[in-house]
Amino acid sequence: MLEMAGDPSNAPLPSGPSSLCFNKEDFMKDDFDVDKFVIDCRRRVQLETLRDDLHVYLKVLKSAMIELINKDYADFVNLSTNLVGMDRAIGNLSTPLSTFKDEVQVVKNSMEAAIQKVEEKLQKRRHIREKRALLQRLANIIQSVAKIEQLLGIQQSDEPEKTVSDMYRTTELSGQLVERVATEFNKLQFYVNKSRGSRLVEEIKPRISAITTTLQYSLQDSLIHGLESGDIEKLRQCLRTYATIDKIKDAETLFRQHVVKDYMEDVIREQFINSNPNGLKGMYTKVLEFIPSQCKLLMRVTSGSPLGGEIVRGYDFLVNAVWPEIVANIEARTPSIFAPGNPNVFYEKYCSSMEFVEKLELNCGSQASVKRLRSHPAFTTFMSKWSLPVYFQIRFQEIAGSFESSLLNSFNKAKDSDFQLHSTQACWTALNHCWSSGVYIRPLCHRFWKLNLQILSRYSNWIEEVKDNELIKSKEVVGMRYSSSANDLIKSASTPNFTSGGRESPQTNGQIINSNENQPTVTMKQLVCLIADIQYLVYKMPSLLEQVIKPKLMEMGHKDMNLMEESLKEAQDAILSHLPAYGGYIVYELTHQCCGHLKNVTDIPRLFRRTNREIPSKPSNYLSNLVKPLDAFLGENNSVIPVHSKSDWTRRILQNITEQYLTVTTDVLTSVKKMEDSLKRLKRGKATASLTGMSDDDKIRQQLAIDVKHFGKQMEALELQSCDMDPYKHLMELVQNAAQTSVQS
Repeated sequence: MLEMAGDPSNAPLPSGPSSLCFNKEDFMKDDFDVDKFVIDCRRRVQLETLRDDLHVYLKVLKSAMIELINKDYADFVNLSTNLVGMDRAIGNLSTPLSTFKDEVQVVKNSMEAAIQKVEEKLQKRRHIREKRALLQRLANIIQSVAKIEQLLGIQQSDEPEKTVSDMYRTTELSGQLVERVATEFNKLQFYVNKSRGSRLVEEIKPRISAITTTLQYSLQDSLIHGLESGDIEKLRQCLRTYATIDKIKDAETLFRQHVVKDYMEDVIREQFINSNPNGLKGMYTKVLEFIPSQCKLLMRVTSGSPLGGEIVRGYDFLVNAVWPEIVANIEARTPSIFAPGNPNVFYEKYCSSMEFVEKLELNCGSQASVKRLRSHPAFTTFMSKWSLPVYFQIRFQEIAGSFESSLLNSFNKAKDSDFQLHSTQACWTALNHCWSSGVYIRPLCHRFWKLNLQILSRYSNWIEEVKDNELIKSKEVVGMRYSSSANDLIKSASTPNFTSGGRESPQTNGQIINSNENQPTVTMKQLVCLIADIQYLVYKMPSLLEQVIKPKLMEMGHKDMNLMEESLKEAQDAILSHLPAYGGYIVYELTHQCCGHLKNVTDIPRLFRRTNREIPSKPSNYLSNLVKPLDAFLGENNSVIPVHSKSDWTRRILQNITEQYLTVTTDVLTSVKKMEDSLKRLKRGKATASLTGMSDDDKIRQQLAIDVKHFGKQMEALELQSCDMDPYKHLMELVQNAAQTSVQS
C-alpha cells in the first residue's frame, strides 16, 4: 500500500507479480535513469516483454492508489474544512511573538555591553600586571648587576682609560666566589632576555659587558691554571661554572686555542712527516699521544673515572676541540697526503689515516661521543678530501687495462698457473687484485664488486668474439657440413682436413694440398685449453665469493648475500653458455676429419668385383685411419680435457661417424643389390664366384660385416660400448642381414 506521509523515496511500493523482468525498487532510487533502466532490462528480455510487464505493474499501481484514496476519503474531503480560521489564529500569535523578540534583543545588547566593559578592565589589569613584572625584572637586573659588581670588585669610574682587565686585577676571585658570580650571572641573563628592548637594559648593557668580560677572564685563568697544575677539583669547578652560564663552547674553544693549537702546529707538518722514520703513521702516533698527556684530566672530569668524583656533563673536548684542530692543520699544512696521483702511496696514506680515525674513536668516552665525532662538520670535511673516485678510476685503468692487454695475445700459454691460457689467468688475477691488500678500500666495495662483474662480462664477450670471428670462419674454411648422403660426404672429404693441432693433414686422397691461406688462427689445442679454463674459472668463482669477498662485506655490516650470489650466478651462466658452441665445433671438426676416410667404403665393390680375390677375413686398411684423428686428439689433450667433456665428445663424435658409416654402407649395399639384380635379369652367363662358390657381391657384404665389427672394437678401445649406441646397432644389423641373405641365396 502506498503511504502519503514521510519521504516518498522511503514509501513502500505495492508488490507485483513475481514474473516481472525488473525490480520495483529501481523506480525509487535517487539516480534512477530511464535509458539505463531500459538498457539493463533489454539485456535480459525483449522490449515487447518489458512493455507488457510495465503495463501489468501500472495496473497494480493504479489499483493501489484507488484503494489508498478510498481508505482515507473522509480525511481528503474534510481537509479544506479543518483549515478554516487558520489565518486569524496565526495573526493573533504574531503580535506577542514580536514583543518577545524585542525584549530578548534588549537583554542581549545589555549583556554584550557588560561583557565588553569586563574585557576592557581585564585588559587593563593584564597590562598593569605585565608592567609590574617588567619593573620587577628591571629591579632584579639592577640588583643582580650591583651584586655581581660587588662580588667582582668592579668600581664604577669615569676614567676612560681604565680597562676591564684593570678592574679584574683589583680582586682575585676564588673558586667559590666564581661559582656565586656565575649563578647570579645566570639569573641576570634570564632577566635580560625577558626584558629585551627596555631602555633601562640598553643603558645598563656596558656594565653587563664588563661583568661578562671580567667573569670570562676569571674562568679562563682558572681553566688554564687548573690544566697546568693538574688540580682536578679546580677544573671541575671551572667547567661546572662554564656550564652554569651556558658557555660550554667557550671552554672548548679556549682549550683548543691555548693547548691544542700549539701542539698540533708543531706536529702536523710536512717536515715532521719527512723526518719521521714512520712517515705519516709516525705523525698520527704523535698526535694520538696528545690525548693521554693533555686531555686525561678533562676526560676524567667530563666522562668519569674509576676514582669517582662528580661528572660535569655536556662537554666533549675530544670531538669539539681536538678533532677540529687536527683536521684544520692537516688541511692547511699537509695537503699532499690527499693527492691520488700515485695509487700505492695514496692507499698507504688513506689506510694510515683511517687507522688513526679508528684509534681516535677508541679514545672517545662513549658511543654517543663516537656518533658526535662522525657527524661533526670537520669529520665530513676530512673524509671528503680523499678523492676515492679518482683513486678507483686509476685502479680501474690499471686492472682492466692489464686484463684487456692480455686478450691481445689471448691464447698464449699461462706460466706457473692452474689455468692453461694467459687470458684466463689474467682474468682470475684481475678478479683477485680488486680485493687484494694494497688495492681494496672499504668505501669502494660496491665499485670493486661492479668491476668484478665487468671483468667477467668482458671475458664472456671475448669468448663470444672468438666463437664468432674464429670458429665460424674456420667452419667456412672446412667447407659445407656433412650431411646424410654419400655424395655430400665424398664431396666434403675432398676438402682440406685439419689435425688436432689445427693444421692441415699432410695429404688427402693421396695428394698434397696447399691451403695455408685458409688455415684457421685458433688451433684445436687452444680451444680445448679455453674450454678447460672456462670450467675451472667457473668452478673457482664461488670460492672467491665465499673466502675473499663475503668477509669484506661482513665487515661493512652487509648480511644479505642473496643478491651477490644471484649476480655471480648470472655471470657464471653467461660464461658457461658458450661451451656448447665450442664443444659442438670440436665435435664437428673431428667428425669431419674422421669421416673423410669413409669414402673408401665406396671403393670396396671395385676391389672385389671381377678381381677373383680371396674371401675377406680381415678388416680393410681404411679402418686403421678412421678414428685415428680422434685417438690422436684425445692422446694429445688427455691432461687438459675435462673428464666429462672427454666422454661426451667421444660419444658424440663416434655417433656422428657411425651415422655417416650407416649412410655410406646403406648406399653401397643398395648399389650392390641393384648390380646383382641387374646381372641376373640380363643373364650374362656365369656368375662371378671364387673357388668356394662365393660370389663377388657376397665377398663385398662379407667385407662390410668384418669392417663394421672391427669398428665396434675400435669404439670399445675408446671406452665406449658399441652395444649402447643405436646407430651402431642399426649398422651391425644392416650388414649382418645382408651377409645372411647372401648365404641363404
